[in-house]
Amino acid sequence: MADPPTAPRIPLPVVPDRRPNVIPGKGPLGDGRPMWQQLLPEGVDRRPPWLTVRMPVGGKYQELDGLMRGQRLHTVCEEARCPNIGECWSFGTATFMILGDICTRACAFCAVRSGRPEGLDTEEPGRVAAAVAEMGIRHAVITSVDRDDLPDGGAGIFAATIRAVHQAVPTCAVEVLTPDFQGVRSSIETVLEARPEVFNHNIETVPRLFPRVRPKSLYRRSLGVLRTAAELAPASSAKSGLMVGLGESMDEVKEVLRDLREHGVRLVTIGQYLRPSLKHIRCERFWRPEEFAELREYGDRLGFDHVESGPLVRSSYHAHEQAQAGARVAAV
Repeated sequence: MADPPTAPRIPLPVVPDRRPNVIPGKGPLGDGRPMWQQLLPEGVDRRPPWLTVRMPVGGKYQELDGLMRGQRLHTVCEEARCPNIGECWSFGTATFMILGDICTRACAFCAVRSGRPEGLDTEEPGRVAAAVAEMGIRHAVITSVDRDDLPDGGAGIFAATIRAVHQAVPTCAVEVLTPDFQGVRSSIETVLEARPEVFNHNIETVPRLFPRVRPKSLYRRSLGVLRTAAELAPASSAKSGLMVGLGESMDEVKEVLRDLREHGVRLVTIGQYLRPSLKHIRCERFWRPEEFAELREYGDRLGFDHVESGPLVRSSYHAHEQAQAGARVAAV
């Protein structure tokens, strides 16, 4: 009996890739230079000295790396290729990334994988709490990928993780760095009812660049999340952070700082964007240390409890010290 005839193969259309500097269907642009040079701003051959960090080695770093693998946990330190991983892990601190390692959004700056997540690990909060207890840390930072596929955006797992850590280590302060939950108030309430000491949601960039940098997010929606958090739980310090080096001006960054302060944010971080790979949005320039100092001074004048501003600053960098500084100011 002859095989049935097969239908003719129809080539699939090439879906335009909206990431900057990518040829649709072919991948990232290349200009013939070594990849590490192509990651730098145009006309720059190497990173400036203030962006040089030592590679993590030995001791506490290896101990924590083994612990994370044993508990099947993800850290944003690794997923986002944070330049401070050696320093932070050597001091016994880390930022746990819950809700898996696949994000439903594809922000142009982020090194975390994007796609369609599968399932939900309800035992993850207990494993995070066990790791926090074993590490002996006093300030745990909990963040996540975006999970727009879940009805509550993952808020329930956030709340369960906060409670699990507080129960396992009552003296440990918990800071959450959340997605925007698509602006759903009930999801924000769910997280805050678990009483994190710090509620962080990063604004990331200036309004003009949002369509390119965060195409599935909205500037005003992120501000609304922060205002809701500040109003619902004034005892939980509202915190946010942003990157520079994407093409914004000093005046635009200062405008964002004013917006954050007007929406109840008390703690803020400002750091340099470093391009993770050629498929990510270009780094337009490296801001100088004196410019970060100007932003810190400006933030102080606006009345923030604490401003952490520097080339290597990230949301969770020196998080324990930021929270303590903010608490001291609030107590005055």
